[in-house]
Order: sequence, then C-alpha cells, then structure tokens
Amino acid sequence: MPERLPTYCDPPGEPAPVPANIRINAIQISVDYGDFLVWTLPENKHHFDNTLIITAPHDKLTQSICAHYHVRCIPTDVWWNNGDLFNKARGINLGLSQLALTERDWVLHLDADLWLPPRTGEILHSLKLDPTCIYGIDRMECQSFPDWIGFKCNPSIQHEFNVFVKPRAFPLGARLVLLNADGYVPLGCFQLWNPAVSRIIHYAESQNNAARSDMLFAMQWPRIKRQHLPEIVGIHLESEKSKTMGRNWNGRVSKPFRF
Repeated sequence: MPERLPTYCDPPGEPAPVPANIRINAIQISVDYGDFLVWTLPENKHHFDNTLIITAPHDKLTQSICAHYHVRCIPTDVWWNNGDLFNKARGINLGLSQLALTERDWVLHLDADLWLPPRTGEILHSLKLDPTCIYGIDRMECQSFPDWIGFKCNPSIQHEFNVFVKPRAFPLGARLVLLNADGYVPLGCFQLWNPAVSRIIHYAESQNNAARSDMLFAMQWPRIKRQHLPEIVGIHLESEKSKTMGRNWNGRVSKPFRF
C-alpha cells in the first residue's frame, strides 16, 4: 500500500533547515501606498534577511507602519527632481545605494502592493539560483478590498504536499513577454538578482514616472538570463478595477484600500 500523503490536520514536522549561503535584501517603494503596505509588509518581511522601504516625507502612514514593524524607512523627495511626475527608478537607486553588497547578497525589488505566499523565503533559499540571472514570478490579481478580506478569512493553499503549486485564489495576471522581440521580461513587481556577480545595479532614470524603468532594467540581461520562478505566485492588491493600465504611474490616485 503506498505511503499516505500528509493532510493539513497532521501535526507539523520539523521545519526544513534554511541554508545560510545567501542573503536576500528587499527594496520596496511605498509613496502613498501605506494602505497596501500595512497588509503586505508584516507577512513579507519574514522572507528576507533585510527590508528597506523608500517613501516620501509627507507619507506619514508608511513611516508609521515601518516603525511599528521595525523596518528601516528612508523618506526622500528624489521622485520629483527636475520636474518629474514620479521617477520611481530614482528612488530604487537610492535604496540600492544604501546596501553594502557582497557576492552572497541578492536584491529583490518588490512592489508595496504585492503579497507573497507563506513559503516564499524557504523556497528562495532552497533553490540553486544562478547569480548571473534575473528572476521574476507570476501574480494573481485581487481587485478589491472585500475580496482580499475574503481570502484572508479563508485562504486557499498555494503549496500542497511539497508537490503542487496551485494559484487559484484570484485570476492570474499577465506576464510581460515581447513575442516579436526579446521574449520574457520579469515585471518590476518582483525582480530578484545578484548585483555583485551580475554587476548590474542601476535602474534607468530616463522615465519621469513609474513606467518602463523596470522593463529597461530587466532587459540588461539577455533572454537566456531572464528566468521565471514557477514555484512562487504572488497576489497583487488593487483597491478597484481599472480600465486603464498604469493608473498610478504618475503617483497614487486610486481609491484607498479599505472598506
């Protein structure tokens, strides 16, 4: 008779050991995104060795959330230098400049409105990641606060029996794939790479808003070095459905993420 698979009523076994061979440093931009960050930060921060939030001086909610969860937060006005609408890349570069990186150190640029499943840190540390590559993930689209609360009250399990990955809580979002050009490009919501080995550490600041800089950054790697991680599927939080792409690319205008 085949060995019985464990059920979720079985007592938990010993946690899997997490290798200490890499460090993961998360950089997140949260300017007027505190209403999302308050849901994502407390669960995401445990996946990483270090988390750094870049915000704006006026965004007291983000600063308060970071203080509550003991996460370093840097307020800055660089977003609007030279009359820019919201130069997100400039803020990311400021965050990168604050990190002392060795070949052990990986950087994850992660959007403030992206929630990662509970086994993310364990999975990232267990994979044999290639430090010459950049990695991205898929994401599901949660398009309202009531839908999010429904998920939190009755979450669907993403990782089952150490065998299956089931992204079934919400509809799966689109990948960025340039079919007539250069293929798969990891979206800026989750870009994981090793700066010391790849020697790539700068986002192009040529865009005056939050558009395209993530794509330009990822395309510094040839297609063979742009890799997809099927083991992890995030959840992108939105306060409302939008008929237009990039509604908040010039700064936050969508309604608050709450009832």
